Amino acid sequence: MHELGIIVHITKTLQGVAEENNLSEIASVTLEVGEVSAIVPDYLTDCWEYYKKKFPLIENAQMRIEMLPAVTYCESCKETYPTVEYGRQCPHCGSWETYLVTGDECNIREIEAQ
Repeated sequence: MHELGIIVHITKTLQGVAEENNLSEIASVTLEVGEVSAIVPDYLTDCWEYYKKKFPLIENAQMRIEMLPAVTYCESCKETYPTVEYGRQCPHCGSWETYLVTGDECNIREIEAQ
C-alpha cells in the first residue's frame, strides 16, 4: 500500500506551506487524484485518518478527493478520448500512437487553514 507514503509526502508539503504562512492548523485539503493513478481513494482516506492522529497540524483536518478523468491524445488524428473506456488504441482512427494527457496525477488542489 503506497497510499501511506503519499499521505506522508502530502503532510510534509502541508507543513512547509504552514511554516511559510504562519499557520498553526490546516482545516482541509483537497486532492486531485487521476483516474489511472493507481491510487485507491478508500486506502488514501484510511491512511489520512490514521496519520492525522500523529500530526497535530492536520489533526482536525478533512481531506477531500476529486477524481480527474484519464484522457489520452492521439498523435495521428489529433483527437482526445477517455482512456479507461478505450485504452491505448485510438477509437477515432485506430492508431496506437497515443499518450496519456491527464489522469495519472495526484495534486494538492486546495488548502484551507484555520
